[in-house]
Amino acid sequence: MIRHIEFANLCNFRDVGGYAAMDGRTVRWQRLYRADSLGLLAGDDLTAFRALRVRNVIDLRHAFEVDKHGRVPETEGQLYHNLPIEGRRWDVAAYTDELGVTRFLADRYLEVAEDGVANLRTALETIARADNAPVVVHCAAGKDRTGILTALVLSLAGVSEDDIVADYALTGLATERFIADWRRRHGDAELWPGFGLAPADTMRFFLADLTARHGSIERYVTQVLGLTADTIAELRAHLLTEPAGNG
Repeated sequence: MIRHIEFANLCNFRDVGGYAAMDGRTVRWQRLYRADSLGLLAGDDLTAFRALRVRNVIDLRHAFEVDKHGRVPETEGQLYHNLPIEGRRWDVAAYTDELGVTRFLADRYLEVAEDGVANLRTALETIARADNAPVVVHCAAGKDRTGILTALVLSLAGVSEDDIVADYALTGLATERFIADWRRRHGDAELWPGFGLAPADTMRFFLADLTARHGSIERYVTQVLGLTADTIAELRAHLLTEPAGNG
């Protein structure tokens, strides 16, 4: 199966399937996708996207971002959910070289985990329902907000931390294009050092911080987000292949 799906105007669209999970199972392909802004879909890109037969789109951007940059074009039978999860706006002016990009980003991700509780729960509940699949989750770059939600899903599915970190870091393949696109829009304006970067240790730090604060990722999801055991079981049932030996 293909992880990265090529589009002319998107540069970070990929399938989250294929990772080894709990009980010898594997995350199914073509159930959950992650992406950068679907507002860029048009022409052949839109045709290719519709061929994926996505049933639900979860847009993690603020409403003002949707208004400014557009949303996924209407498709018959497809449901759209605008579920912003970022509370505190990022103050990149507070970034220092001493802190570093990796730590700065991980701290912002922990803030999202604190501020975005209601919509993170709704997003996970949406992903958990088998009849909602395929689902695509996206934000602006498909890196930070999308990375957080995808990490929670993969963790609940029993995917190893190393694979969750590696999945997050794949966004680094799009960094050069993100920067080039920004330069075309803004010229020589100053760009903060972390723009477009997805250092692997950022996700590792975030998962460690969330675990240290709540005991485990699953305890965070159940005790803070309020996701039920039945919902987690439903998520695993349809996102994962059958256990080894069960066909």
